[in-house]
Amino acid sequence: MRWGHRVAQQPLGLARLHTEFRGHKAHVWEVKFSPDGSLLASASIDSTVLLWDKQGRVRQVLKHPVGVTTIEFSPDGRTLASAGYDQLIRLWRVADGQLVKTLPGHDGTVWAVTFSPDGKTLASAGEDKLVKLWNLDSGALMRSFPGHRLNVWGVKFSPDGRQLASGSFDNDVRLWDVATGRLLRTLTGHTEAVLNIDFSADGQHLASASDDKTIRLWDLRTGQVLRTFRGDGECVYSLEFSPDNRQLAAAYRDQTAVGEIFQHFLGISATGKRVTVRIWDVATGSLLHTFAQHADDAYDVAYSPNGRWLASASSDATVDLWQLRP
Repeated sequence: MRWGHRVAQQPLGLARLHTEFRGHKAHVWEVKFSPDGSLLASASIDSTVLLWDKQGRVRQVLKHPVGVTTIEFSPDGRTLASAGYDQLIRLWRVADGQLVKTLPGHDGTVWAVTFSPDGKTLASAGEDKLVKLWNLDSGALMRSFPGHRLNVWGVKFSPDGRQLASGSFDNDVRLWDVATGRLLRTLTGHTEAVLNIDFSADGQHLASASDDKTIRLWDLRTGQVLRTFRGDGECVYSLEFSPDNRQLAAAYRDQTAVGEIFQHFLGISATGKRVTVRIWDVATGSLLHTFAQHADDAYDVAYSPNGRWLASASSDATVDLWQLRP
């Protein structure tokens, strides 16, 4: 099996680098596997979403007028939602890349989209400080969830579809009742922006990634922090539970604030690679593996549905595919 441009394989214990996807012209915000694991989608500020197959071919190029910040496959894999800097959400037919529907309603950049487990609704979040819920049959806006004080960068449905979690630059995670729009709980503790969130598959826990350089694991029955993951890394941009709930993969900034300034003026260096992806053990909080392949910040990580692959997206304009040890 070949995914994109084959690279030299490096045995690294838990994982080995299998492939680099080089097709985008600017940094890649998000990467997602299709529900059957046959496709990989990547979204970039180069105004495109690329759909890749297992032979490394780009099957579809979904063009936007401006940069794309977020993507998500529907649970049945037939539809891809995308959104970005032009405030619009677009729904695409995966089979042929046709635009099916456009959802206007946000005022500012849309930073996150996510499908409900039954695929009937879509939640979105953005610069306008709102979480919005959409009926996908009609395209109608069902409800807005106000309350956050700054940009909302992350939104996820609980596995049973009854709750929504949102993470914001106001440092908080909020839990909402989908049916009523009622705020159920606010999770406080991060000292800087919450950039991404994810529910465990059993719905009992939620993990949050923050600009304060930590990941927090929350017990949703009590609202208490069970564990804080503190590495030697910088800002945590994104995270995801493995399908078996045993691991957390996370994407990190590659430089300190001072290092980012130098990197901005001097450019990224292929030889100066730092750790940008980490895998953590959920039960113990121990660091299992680090990845230092990207030449710049990693913005997103995604497990394949079978848990055998991990993809990471970076501002170096690449997507890396890692083969995980069984």
